[in-house]
Amino acid sequence: MSSTVIQTEDFVQSVADGLQFISYYHSPDFIRALSSAYEHERAESAKYAMAQILVNSRMCAEGRRPICQDTGIVVAFVDVGMDVAWSDTSRDIDALVNEGVRRAYQDTDNPLRASILADPAGARRNTGDNTPAVVHTRLVPGRAVKVGLAAKGGGSENKARLGMLKPSDNIADWVVESVSELGAGWCPPGILGVGIGGTAEKAVALAKEALLEPIDITELLEKGPDTATEKLRVELYRRINSLGIGAQGLGGLTTVLDVKVRDFPTHAASQPVALIPNCAATRHIEFELDGSGPAEFDPPPADLWPDVTIEATEDTRSVSLDSLTRDDLASWRTGDRLLLSGAIYTARDAVHQKLCEMLASGEALPDGVDLRNRFVYYVGPVEAAGDEVVGPAGPTTATRMDKFTREMLEGTGMFGMIGKAERSSETAATIAEHGAVYLIAVGGAAYLVSKAIRKARTVAFAELGMEALREFVVEDMPVIVAVDVTGRSIHDEGPAKWQEQAIRFHQREA
Repeated sequence: MSSTVIQTEDFVQSVADGLQFISYYHSPDFIRALSSAYEHERAESAKYAMAQILVNSRMCAEGRRPICQDTGIVVAFVDVGMDVAWSDTSRDIDALVNEGVRRAYQDTDNPLRASILADPAGARRNTGDNTPAVVHTRLVPGRAVKVGLAAKGGGSENKARLGMLKPSDNIADWVVESVSELGAGWCPPGILGVGIGGTAEKAVALAKEALLEPIDITELLEKGPDTATEKLRVELYRRINSLGIGAQGLGGLTTVLDVKVRDFPTHAASQPVALIPNCAATRHIEFELDGSGPAEFDPPPADLWPDVTIEATEDTRSVSLDSLTRDDLASWRTGDRLLLSGAIYTARDAVHQKLCEMLASGEALPDGVDLRNRFVYYVGPVEAAGDEVVGPAGPTTATRMDKFTREMLEGTGMFGMIGKAERSSETAATIAEHGAVYLIAVGGAAYLVSKAIRKARTVAFAELGMEALREFVVEDMPVIVAVDVTGRSIHDEGPAKWQEQAIRFHQREA
């Protein structure tokens, strides 16, 4: 029997099309699961955050623009049938995947953010096209090529954990304790992948590949668990959701939408366990090539999204950033909803380091940069397309900027910061010491946030690409006060308030 011939162009184009597809379409199982969580949620702030994620999801599907500004590092699991031949053998699988990545991320109709840096321990130079991908290739029986693609955001990837447990240690206890320490930087609610067994690297790969599986926890709960891994999934799902962490770490009933577990035989002396979360912008897809042409991807039906809207409540404050005073800041409390209008600056890790070095040396800040009485937004937006002012521009994890916060507040006189996730207790105290505040935008609602940006210009460090320092002019940008001038943090208060209710809720569900 002759081999199946796979056209390399079909493979490359399928990778490119798949990555474009998942940049703006959530999978139907995720939309259904999040919609259900939204309906059951009782915590007002968490429900508001989930509403933004659902509205953003629908907007991205309609506009074919990225769900999140962090369009991810590409991970590919490629199973090549041993009865497969390739039309062109001049490039290996990694090179073909990378060509697909390059094509997808440089698509002029929907450009995706290039986030990959070469020389990671040195210059950390952006490669410009989001290559290389992380590729796992296996030779398997068969006459087809099966591909699983994921575009993994840095916020959730940074929360990956590996534990080399003793054989007598309790896996569920370790996972629950680990999740309780992750904070909100992975943008819950999402999916948790757990890998058990093998060796250290095998456990991590198992956890990563588990995230490609469909969300089916409701079906599992209805039928009841049969195997050890199914029992572990149910236990972890209930215990993690009983932590009360909630959407965006604001406190609530749903922290994970599903827990996926894969295992592999391991050494008698070992029990490696890995966990990797997928965020609210979960992006993955699988396809198979059998020689008949490139893969085709069907959009979700338009009626899949729930009829959810985002409306300002009576207590939502409209804030003019251009006339804001310290007295105004002092009137804000954690949990307050604000609509910001006016000028803000953007800065991420690289710009913070540069600015702090300039401040430490007594050097003047770049021309045109005056942070006094201004807010700094932690964001690296997607390149604009069409008539957009800027592409999707959701927040990055604020915790990474904690090390720079004191120097920035003391050296610039800024009012505060906008990001996602919690600040350390030390940073919250520093914010209070300087009469500043920390606000959060919803991670996973990047396209929605970008619609509030009316003007955008690069003012310094253009060579940093997506990490350049920009000035945005925003109108009614939705944020929540996360740390107020007293140092109180919603990420401490929210989960503490909702944990008991989350425990009771999931006990009833059991």
